[in-house]
Amino acid sequence: MKLAVCTLGCKVNAYESEFAIKEFKKLGYEIVDFDSYADVYLINTCTVTNTSDQKSRKMIRQARKKNKDAVVAVMGCYTQIRKNNDHILDVADIIIGNTNKSNIAKLVTDYIKNKNKILKVENISEAKFEDMNLEDFLTKTRAFVKIEDGCENFCTYCIIPYARGKVRSKKRKNILEEVKSLVAKGHKEIVLTGIHTGHYGADLEDYDFSDLLLDLEKIEGLDRIRISSIEITELNDKFLDVLKKSKKIVNHLHIPLQAGSDHILKLMNRKYDLSYFTNKINKIREIRPLIAITTDVIVGFPKETSEDFCATIEYVNKIKFAGGHVFPYSIREGTPAAKMNGQLTKEQKHERSKKLIKEFEKLEEEYYKKFINNKMIIIPEKKEEGYLTGHTDNYLKVKIEGCENLIGKEILVKILKYEDKVLIGKIVS
Repeated sequence: MKLAVCTLGCKVNAYESEFAIKEFKKLGYEIVDFDSYADVYLINTCTVTNTSDQKSRKMIRQARKKNKDAVVAVMGCYTQIRKNNDHILDVADIIIGNTNKSNIAKLVTDYIKNKNKILKVENISEAKFEDMNLEDFLTKTRAFVKIEDGCENFCTYCIIPYARGKVRSKKRKNILEEVKSLVAKGHKEIVLTGIHTGHYGADLEDYDFSDLLLDLEKIEGLDRIRISSIEITELNDKFLDVLKKSKKIVNHLHIPLQAGSDHILKLMNRKYDLSYFTNKINKIREIRPLIAITTDVIVGFPKETSEDFCATIEYVNKIKFAGGHVFPYSIREGTPAAKMNGQLTKEQKHERSKKLIKEFEKLEEEYYKKFINNKMIIIPEKKEEGYLTGHTDNYLKVKIEGCENLIGKEILVKILKYEDKVLIGKIVS
């Protein structure tokens, strides 16, 4: 039997898909590319934007076209929110949301045996943390570990709290055992991920995200601890003290800004203003002057004036982000922002996106070039186009000449030049 998997959206989905693949392999499935002919197609969906919805529907339809007799199984955020959508019901054989993902292989087995369509989308507000464990990961250097699920921030634009439910955390013991297993398999870097990663431990007693980082710091053989994303409000004094002492937390933090205007931040129901954001960034840079700070920004939010947008351009340049993702505001049915007056046109959002992307590209190049003639450690991840490529701890992509037996090892390189979003280096030792 052949399985093809399509994963859309975030690193949490990537982790959950990896777990599902592991369970199918136990049953003897061969994993093939999603473009291939397969007996079972699994689509792990996303609903963060309208584009995500469109991609989810497209991949569900494509699966059925590739093999009309295949089992088509669909799970994730899109199905959690849109479970009764005809695009799913008419095509998929198995429909679950953001619960029972760890049981998807068993559900497929049940369907093959009984041929009864399965619709199992449960009330996410009552969900407990669904424990999954990986002993190995597809990429040999970097592995994701899901430590948390759910979000209770309720930003006015965001559908995810409704798709993922309340904050719930993985047990400390389970995380540490999983990380130790991954390190034993040769993974040098762990990426901590969740829907609201820095809120880990909010539902636990006397144990929080900073405590977890301190425990991970003690694991022998683990070289790098990377945080997928963290909110500025979670960078409290305890976290900053851990960051100051840590030898393993990488020199990169991804901190969503979302808008460079206090007016828009308030409409978004973000939990900070620009003064707060700036003060926290300054504190981080006092500890780590050359840290890469990247961000997310939404443009074209309802009532965003030209002045608001110009303020955002000004602010991202003031902070000197090392790069950023730009998202045109997308109306999410069921959120407060969808009902707001002052919705911008598609053309306005597109134009503002283009302008901000250019600003981030300039800032990214400026940050990369700071490291020319410096010596840096990289962990090569793969060989492509005759070069070994890998990342520094501040997540700069570097390519060097070298043999494949260096993949997964820490290599000291000298940076020679910058070329199209990549640093070119040579091995020093």
